[in-house]
Amino acid sequence: MEYDERLALFRQTRLNPFDRGEEEDGALYHVAFFLEAKPEMFFGTRTQSSDRTMDLGLAEDHFSRPRGSFVASDIEQLKLAIEECKKLILELPEHSERQKDTVVRLIHLRLKLQELKDPEEDEPNLRILLEHRFSKEKSKSVKQTCDKCSTIIWGLIQTWYTCTGCYYRCHSKCMNLITKPCVRSKVSHQSEYELSICPEIGLDRQDYRCAECRTPISLRGVPSEARQCDYTGQYYCGTCHWNDTAIVPARVIHNWEFEPRKVCRSSMRYLTLMMSRPVLKLKEINPLLFNFVEELVEIRKLRQDILLMKPYFITCKEAMEARLLLQLHDRQHFVENNDMYSLQDLIDISSGRLSCSLTEIHTTFAKHIKLDCERCQAKGFVCELCKEGDILFPFDSHTSVCHECSAVLHRDCYYDNSTTCPRCARMTERKQDDDVRDA
Repeated sequence: MEYDERLALFRQTRLNPFDRGEEEDGALYHVAFFLEAKPEMFFGTRTQSSDRTMDLGLAEDHFSRPRGSFVASDIEQLKLAIEECKKLILELPEHSERQKDTVVRLIHLRLKLQELKDPEEDEPNLRILLEHRFSKEKSKSVKQTCDKCSTIIWGLIQTWYTCTGCYYRCHSKCMNLITKPCVRSKVSHQSEYELSICPEIGLDRQDYRCAECRTPISLRGVPSEARQCDYTGQYYCGTCHWNDTAIVPARVIHNWEFEPRKVCRSSMRYLTLMMSRPVLKLKEINPLLFNFVEELVEIRKLRQDILLMKPYFITCKEAMEARLLLQLHDRQHFVENNDMYSLQDLIDISSGRLSCSLTEIHTTFAKHIKLDCERCQAKGFVCELCKEGDILFPFDSHTSVCHECSAVLHRDCYYDNSTTCPRCARMTERKQDDDVRDA
């Protein structure tokens, strides 16, 4: 946009932007409005027009931080200078050099006023509020959006903070308005999902107010649009619900559905932090899911085998030095149990990624026990029923494990033989002999 077009737009809207002096984003509006102009308009003015005298008599560099302390009179003087500068822009001839210089000076004055109202030195590096741990951001070029007021954070001239726990971002001036506690504290104290699909209670039960900030809302959008969160089933205003989408756990567990749904900001953060937590016990929540999803049956068998391999590794020096079990460091619950799943596990099962990676790890573990390590091979079993065949291991697909003594036998031998497990019979006989001696 050329300068004359910018000036024409300014004359048509002189109540907006220049009369926004008391609004929180006034200086930012000017920067966004004028910084796309020609570079020489901003960086060459001081050298090209140094011989021209400004009517305002303000020659200091208004981008630099003033020295010493400031009182209310300094802010009032800047406000008066801004008003005079705005009037002068409208009075000066169009396309004149003085008019261009005055526009630049107005931007300088507005930035200086913003700096005095919100001095950076007064902002601490760490602030704790409602269990949030806010850390002051140093990035100036990344454009973010404030989670409280839903407006853009201009890091160049505004101080802003990010919660190190839930990544809540907000302006420094918005921090005292925050009412929502840190989501990470909820994850720590209440690590469980809402397992009902969109448990709606109705907008009337919410008294036609946002479930989070209690702003009046309605389905007609007056005074604010009511947006439903598919995870909680409640309605929120546009400030608390940005139409973000996320995979809802209840829909995955009951319907094996992975289509992202619209959720509010707090639900999105909660689901993100809970994504990798193993809190879903599928065989209790929905055991029928294993009858319809073949991939789940495959993953369950691989996990059972890995748990059977674990005793070999924790007693094997070579396996401990090679840290084989750390290949599952992203899913440590796989070496602790075989029935707990995280939402990320289910997503990866649906996409096929988990099956491929877990099969590869299973193959590496089995190769160490059966081929590479003599100590682990020595812990194998020989079928006591047929006394034939190779050394058996409990994770082999053609074997069965006695539930009483953990002996490993050929599956065909164990099921076809009508006698009990030979090892169990031997142990029972030995116990009877000990009882007779004690008597």
